[in-house]
Amino acid sequence: MPLEDPVPMLHAEGLTKRYGRREALSDVDLRVPAGRVVGLVGPNGAGKSTLLNLACGLLEPTSGSLRVLGSRPAASAAHLAKVGFVAQNTPVYPSFSVADHLRLGARLNPSWDQGLAERRIGQVGLNPNQKAGRLSGGQRAQLALTVAAAKRPELLIFDEPAAALDPLARQGFLANLMEFVAELGASAVLSSHLLGDIEQVCDYLIVLCDSRVQVAGDVRDLLARHHRLAAPGGGPGPLPAGVEVVREEHGGAVVRTGLPASELPFRAGPVTLEELVLAYMSRAGAPAAQVREGAR
Repeated sequence: MPLEDPVPMLHAEGLTKRYGRREALSDVDLRVPAGRVVGLVGPNGAGKSTLLNLACGLLEPTSGSLRVLGSRPAASAAHLAKVGFVAQNTPVYPSFSVADHLRLGARLNPSWDQGLAERRIGQVGLNPNQKAGRLSGGQRAQLALTVAAAKRPELLIFDEPAAALDPLARQGFLANLMEFVAELGASAVLSSHLLGDIEQVCDYLIVLCDSRVQVAGDVRDLLARHHRLAAPGGGPGPLPAGVEVVREEHGGAVVRTGLPASELPFRAGPVTLEELVLAYMSRAGAPAAQVREGAR
């Protein structure tokens, strides 16, 4: 008998979310396989936080559907236990000590792994008696990450968790994130403005812009299917069937195709992840400043 496809991490069909008259997500179709570390990229206002809050069950769709690990988000206490969420600015309780956070986690989560939590707190040098309000930004991020991971979830979701950290603290946070993913055998979604973070840890990419998914897929596959054409004297002109122009620019274009570079007209070269993201964001009409911001 043929093996059944594994249950996807995220599966959206016609997913739409409106705030009054403003549409934050519009008719999103998305199927993300399990076991991936997903980078969610887009400019401010693209709908990234809305998508993640829907995935955590903090919001309800206006229309369409979203299933997370095969179920409606937050459908039950058991499903809630499968998802660990670190929101923007890595919120913690300022008046609680580090140890208080671990005690609270143990009370709220039936699958809580106290040994994992204490080990990780020790590894990153957090004092269990220290009030969270007196921790540095990097330390607060590590505490929030530890609390989310000690639930032993199947999916970890991060909404811009490291944007405010200095480079050293951000590097430490990302390294620990990947250690948790490996130790737990978990999937992860990381929303970030910092494309360097996405390149460092993610193997799957979603570009969200203008409330819609512009492109999604395995990073290596996306890079293999996109090329930069150098066309002397202006745009690329007529192209073979099966070649889609993503972004036309002076002297060439970024294109998507299943053809090998050797079969393309003009001189075809590889694209970087930043060039790919910028091409799709530009095509969606993102303002120039936000295009640059979204890729950093």
